[in-house]
Amino acid sequence: MDFAKLTELIERGIPFNEVLGITVEELREGYVRLRVPYRPELVGDVRRPALHGGVISSLVDVCGGFAVWTCCRLEDRIATIDLGVDYLRPAPDKDLFAEATVRLLGNRVGNAHVVLWSGGEPDKHVAVGRCVYNIRRGR
Repeated sequence: MDFAKLTELIERGIPFNEVLGITVEELREGYVRLRVPYRPELVGDVRRPALHGGVISSLVDVCGGFAVWTCCRLEDRIATIDLGVDYLRPAPDKDLFAEATVRLLGNRVGNAHVVLWSGGEPDKHVAVGRCVYNIRRGR
């Protein structure tokens, strides 16, 4: 796997990721850590303020999918089959981080576990995700 090309795809190759401002913190086979920089436009509850749940679930999906892709080839395609997110606490108005590890990798299906936290508190999870992806092998 060409991790430089995969990083480029994550950060600048997918328009929605660019809208969220997703950046790669670390990328290696079976593991991805991503960051979404805090911006007021990402707040879902202005009374707290807390980040929108859609930002959290999107980051779970992106992080889990690319973790599976790190175990594949660049020409393979990954599509979400199932995604479960447990929201554990509000995500405060700080940068949001996600860390995904591949739990199972088959020829056609990959499974990843994702944890999310805000700011500098990696042990204080705001959400966890379970992700299943279809792997369509390229030629």
